[in-house]
Amino acid sequence: MFNNKTVLITGGSGLFGRCFIETMLRDYPGIKKIIVYSRDVQKQDEIAVLYPEKQYPQLRLFLGDVRDYERLMRACEGVDIIIHAATISSLSASEYNPEECIKTNILGAENVINAALKTGVKDVIALSSDKACAPLSLYGATQLVSDKLFVAANNMKGAKNIRFSVVRYGNVLGTKGSVAQIFIKKKQLGGSTLPITDKRMTRFLISNQQVVAAVEFALENHLGGEIFVPKTTSYSITDLATAIAPAMEQQEIGVRPGEKIHEELIASSESLNTIELNDYYVIVPSMSFTGRRGKTDFIQHYKATEVPEGFHYTSNENTRFETIENLRDKVKLYVNPSFKI
Repeated sequence: MFNNKTVLITGGSGLFGRCFIETMLRDYPGIKKIIVYSRDVQKQDEIAVLYPEKQYPQLRLFLGDVRDYERLMRACEGVDIIIHAATISSLSASEYNPEECIKTNILGAENVINAALKTGVKDVIALSSDKACAPLSLYGATQLVSDKLFVAANNMKGAKNIRFSVVRYGNVLGTKGSVAQIFIKKKQLGGSTLPITDKRMTRFLISNQQVVAAVEFALENHLGGEIFVPKTTSYSITDLATAIAPAMEQQEIGVRPGEKIHEELIASSESLNTIELNDYYVIVPSMSFTGRRGKTDFIQHYKATEVPEGFHYTSNENTRFETIENLRDKVKLYVNPSFKI
């Protein structure tokens, strides 16, 4: 799938990008080129140390911002596949800096789409978030608009051989500033309490490697216009706190603005356009795009089944929940290998 292909990852110096790079270099020795497009010089320097140019000549570091259309166009020359991971995802930063959030998450998405259409790219997968589902925050609203843009791009391509799709997923355990990292840091500092926003809170759990696998699945199978939602486990915030620091008191501090008690990946209003596979739900386009594909075409393509009307996929109603013991193992695996109770 990636052999003899050139892949560009926007925002590629983040944790997803690093996991993607490691997977590509390990599993696809014939990959032609991996272009990391991001504006973080320090993170790119760290990647350069991990993957020296002489040893990994197929890896290229391209400094740039998705807001800069001309620079993005230059980076997309000769590219076959784009993975769009560049986003401003902080709830509070987005609320305090709305224009910056809109410039990156919406205008940046438009730039990626237009650059892909004009440079001969064949496949585009945009990464999305649970925040795009029935959004409460500005970040979620911009992410929803971005998703809509990538889905609708399939109706803008005309006769061009290009497909745009989205992968939507929930909480990635171990990302920078995640609650697991906060709990571990509090414990290491010798605190007596852990801050819990709301003891009812639940979250989906997914690793960066699972996100990479979802992107691989989407690229291998998509017709264009789908939003892929991986089926994952859920966990309770209090169970995570107990797994990390069982002796520390859990202190409820209140939900932050724009934050939900439970994560949503598929809203009930999306059920009419949702089909189910073994490991994924797929939200298919509500409008028929170029090629006149309808819901039946997607069902036949994926050998899928329709979900019941009113179906929704939320972290609290998930049938698969992590135990405290499993959470402890995953914290050690994905967050901190040296973690001890």
